[in-house]
Amino acid sequence: MSKILIRGAKVLGGEVQDVLIDGETVAAVGTGLSDEGAQVIEADGQILLPGLVDLHTHLREPGREDSETVLTGTRAAARGGYTSVFAMANTFPVADTAGVVEQVWRLGREHGYCDVQPIGAVTVGLEGKQLAELGAMHDSAAGVTVFSDDGKCVDDAVIMRRALEYVKAFGGVVAQHAQEPRLTEGAQMNEGVVSAELGLGGWPAVAEESIIARDVLLAEHVGSRVHICHLSTAGSVEIVRWAKSRGIDVTAEVTPHHLLLTDELVRSYNPVYKVNPPLRTEADVMALREALADGTIDIVATDHAPHPHEDKDCEWAAAAMGMVGLETALSVVQQTMVDSGLMNWADVADRMSVKPARIGGAEDHGRPVSAGEPANLTLVDPAYRGPVNPAGFASRSRNTPYEGRELPGRVTHTFLRGRATVVDGKLA
Repeated sequence: MSKILIRGAKVLGGEVQDVLIDGETVAAVGTGLSDEGAQVIEADGQILLPGLVDLHTHLREPGREDSETVLTGTRAAARGGYTSVFAMANTFPVADTAGVVEQVWRLGREHGYCDVQPIGAVTVGLEGKQLAELGAMHDSAAGVTVFSDDGKCVDDAVIMRRALEYVKAFGGVVAQHAQEPRLTEGAQMNEGVVSAELGLGGWPAVAEESIIARDVLLAEHVGSRVHICHLSTAGSVEIVRWAKSRGIDVTAEVTPHHLLLTDELVRSYNPVYKVNPPLRTEADVMALREALADGTIDIVATDHAPHPHEDKDCEWAAAAMGMVGLETALSVVQQTMVDSGLMNWADVADRMSVKPARIGGAEDHGRPVSAGEPANLTLVDPAYRGPVNPAGFASRSRNTPYEGRELPGRVTHTFLRGRATVVDGKLA
């Protein structure tokens, strides 16, 4: 591998420094660095971050390659500044055995745009009735440590307790999709003023909050770790805040779209805004931003959910739930959290790299930008402003809620173990 000298970057948004990459590692960080044989990248005050880590990505392979594949999904991840993603288990077949998680893991290694860590299902077939092969998946080549039935809630309290007890033995974590199914039957959007006016079935906040309350108490009882996926309401924030004050080992994530978009957008009946959990109110959005800033919410995770055109270009009731997010996540976080003054770039590195890597056990990611560390890095131009054009996405799907919306920031370079996966905003 050749040497790469990144000149004049603001490391974590701080002082302007040079960073020398030699092979797979960072060789030096300082001012006035030089190396005759190095390829030079003039950063011109761009922000240098550790490579981003997404704890919640849907790559769809195996089974729904019409939506996304490991190759196209990891290309999209690299474009978004990610060097590691955790792939959810709701594939076809479901990733509930060692064989399936190893298949996904090997596809990630073959394609090489970012590291892919499979998430194992909690229950067989995501059916919520019988624990999946948690130990076998952990002991497999994929080394699974995060388990989730995302897309469905583990609503049986006994099954959830058993899962928490099982993963405790090897330091794993159960990531819960908090949705009480009986409270959301026929639900199409957030329950509130807008749903009442539109006549659409409402998805109450309590359907999320009741599961979170139950699960943090179960985690406390068992002495295990629980992670809350895509937290979306002000009430959920208060429950997590209370649980942390008691010393319960709970972590939580918020998606970029829940930091920016509200249920008012559903008035357009455009299915691109249909998502699970649904877009909430402006008050919820503000509470989520504050909670991410103060650390109650630990991380940002994309919940990148690609769908083919025909599953979104239809009437609202028939449309699939979900949005693509890998290529726009950092821009949305810049707009909602950095440009608003709620967080700085070091906070962004913490919420989008350091903490997700620690929660998921991705040891080579989320590391400091310093000599001797793996060269998993992302270079961002925060001054860029431009409209989102899904036609240019690397993802196989185009179901973005941001089409035509002007967002700030652009990933110019991404490095995975010293190898450029993105150069000048384009895939290497």
